Amino acid sequence: MAAPSRAIDDLLATMARLRDPDGGCPWDLEQDFASIKPYTIEEAYEVADAIDRGDLDDLRGELGDLLLQVVYHAQMAGEAGAFAFEDVARAINDKMVARHPHVFGSAEVRTAAAQTDAWERQKARERAAKAAREGREPSVLDDVPAALPALMRAEKLGKRAARVGFDWPDTGGVVEKLREELAEIEEALAANDPAAVQEEIGDLLFAAAQLARKAGADAEESLRLANRKFAGRFQAMEAAARAEGSDLRREDMDRLEARWRAAKAG
Repeated sequence: MAAPSRAIDDLLATMARLRDPDGGCPWDLEQDFASIKPYTIEEAYEVADAIDRGDLDDLRGELGDLLLQVVYHAQMAGEAGAFAFEDVARAINDKMVARHPHVFGSAEVRTAAAQTDAWERQKARERAAKAAREGREPSVLDDVPAALPALMRAEKLGKRAARVGFDWPDTGGVVEKLREELAEIEEALAANDPAAVQEEIGDLLFAAAQLARKAGADAEESLRLANRKFAGRFQAMEAAARAEGSDLRREDMDRLEARWRAAKAG
């Protein structure tokens, strides 16, 4: 097994060769941060999928694909004179050391809960310092990335707002909010107002994310599991129809509903 430093050096050299204007890969040479960004997001999700499936061999490969994305962005940044891979590695190492003074310093943290509190205080100091450098007042919502999946970002925004007391006292209040938002969707539908329907559906989804947060569930993971469950049941419907020489597209809603119930029961 190659030493980590040698393996990283080899990968960095490979990426530099691919981006070399003199004999590099034409496709790689055409890319920029924006064109590579979708691949970076896709690779992160493929890492998550390998973890969900418990496939460690696949996880190794997907982590490599994700690492390549970091190397790719760092290579382009280096070409622009902005920063290099070493700067990326050094910055995250410095951040982790700073956020764990109980490990690398003299601070004492005895429980996971205390560590979470200390972590959040450190991140708050970092947000305040960043705001000061940018000449503005800090916000508790700073550094919740706009590019996150919408459901995940909704949950994080709610969690941040809760730190200053802007939150429901329990899940009952969120359930009532969901009922309120559903009623507003019905009103928008009755008024045949597409813009209002979209807005109210967004409010409903935001409230659903807060219910997940208050209930101790992960909204994004909950929806991912629901997607997987739906796909599995629908594919079971397709298989049952094929076994009978039928096609779902030719069946009426009553038959489709019966197949759905059978798939759920199975």
